[in-house]
Amino acid sequence: MNWDIVEGNWKQFKGKAKEQWGKLTDDDLDIIAGKRDQLAGRIQEAYGVNKDEAEKQIRDFEKRNDNWRH
Repeated sequence: MNWDIVEGNWKQFKGKAKEQWGKLTDDDLDIIAGKRDQLAGRIQEAYGVNKDEAEKQIRDFEKRNDNWRH
């Protein structure tokens, strides 16, 4: 998944991220703004997981949304 595309289309991906990580607030999602490293950090904070687990969750998210077309 190209995160430049995600960042540019964050409004569309924001809903998908909210479905995946319901504990993330709208403010969290606004701060993330499509930046992968920001997403990983917020997942770690919200869910109390380590960096490896956050990265695994993001990879799973990427696989599920890899066919997304804007």
